[in-house]
This record gives sequence, structure tokens and C-alpha cells, in this order.
Amino acid sequence: MSTKFSVIIPARNEERVIGRCLESIRLAAEAYRGEVETIVVLNRCSDRTEEIARGFGAVTIREDARSLARIRNAGARCAAGSMLVTIDADSTMTPRTLAAIDRALSTGRTVGGGTLVFPERLSAGIVATFLVMLPVVLLNPVTGGLFWCRREDFAAIGGFNEDLVSGEDYDFALRLKTYGKSVGRPFSTLRGGHIVTSCRKFDEFGDWHLVRNPLLLWRLATGGDGRAADAYYYDVER
Repeated sequence: MSTKFSVIIPARNEERVIGRCLESIRLAAEAYRGEVETIVVLNRCSDRTEEIARGFGAVTIREDARSLARIRNAGARCAAGSMLVTIDADSTMTPRTLAAIDRALSTGRTVGGGTLVFPERLSAGIVATFLVMLPVVLLNPVTGGLFWCRREDFAAIGGFNEDLVSGEDYDFALRLKTYGKSVGRPFSTLRGGHIVTSCRKFDEFGDWHLVRNPLLLWRLATGGDGRAADAYYYDVER
């Protein structure tokens, strides 16, 4: 039986959360036995992430670059599936997510897209952060969190932009949307599946930290500030 889905997960010292992510994929894959591979891309791991991933039957590879774009692309390069899905280790998908992706891509009417993202908790600071980000989202409306598309469309846009050290996910969504428009298959928000993601950045830095530091949000979004990306993503202790 051929591989239909390749689910790619970047992971740096994720032993506390990756089990929940992998279990959610296992449940979503029950309708596709033998057709789903999970690829965990280990990034400078020194904990039990690899052991846990292998316990779930995941393929593990290594990419130690301080670049989420390079980490995600490394997983895509070794993927066997005709449909590529990316999700972060601190997120979980719903049991119907893969079926929803299959249904959407099988119509031939969409290039792929993102999904709705729900935080694991809410607070005034988290809601305020979303409101601060809302004008950008409304100006260039795309969804993210979990990206899905066919392998050939991923290749057509060159995957994730490795010139960016942050903001690679938003950039990917915008380029996939532009490409989809050019080929008459628009970017979509997944129907019938969503993800729940952790609020660990708010736990680590405080619920109001991005509202109080809008310049940091800008530095991360533009993707070229290595010092900001290191401090926020790549050097955070886990």
C-alpha cells in the first residue's frame, strides 16, 4: 500500500508534549492504515524525544540548523507521501483532520492551506495579542498552524523559505496562496479539522509580552533577525 500522508514534525527537546501530538496523529490515521507516515525532525535534542517518537513508529531524522524552514524542509525531502502535512510538536490535530485533508485535496479545487488554531487556554493577554495581530491577518488573510498540500505543489513553491529564521510559516502560507491563485486552485482553510496548540510562549514570557513588545513581534514576523529568533525560538530552554 502506498503512502498517502507524510506528517512532518519539527522537534527540539519535546519529550513533555510530543506524545500528545503523536497520539493525535495516530487517531487521525486509523482510517488510513498503512498510508500515513510520521516524520519527526530532531533538532539538537538531548532528551527522550527520539525514543518517544520511535515508540509511536515515527521516522526520525536530524537537522540541527537554527532554522525552522530548514527543519521542515528536511522532513519534506525524505517524505514518501503524496500529501504533505506539517504540525508542531506542541499541537494536536482532531481525529478527522487527515480525512478532511484527503477530502479537500481529492476535489482538485484547492492547492491546500492551513487550519483553524485554538489555544489550549485563554487570558486577557492572549486575546489582546490576537487582536494586535488581527490587522495583519485581515490584510493578507491566510490560516496556518497546520499546513497541508500535495507534494508537487510544495515543490512548485520551493517549500519553506530557508532565508528566513522566523516567520517561515506565514511566508509559506502567502506563497502557497499566490501560487494557488495562479493555477486556479485557491488556498483554503480546512473544514472538518482544527488543531489545539500550547500556550508555552505565553507561559515562558508572560501573557502580555507581545502586546508590550510590538517591536519584537515585528522582528519575528519579518524573519531576518537572528538574535530575536534565537532568543524566542532556538535558545529557549526545554
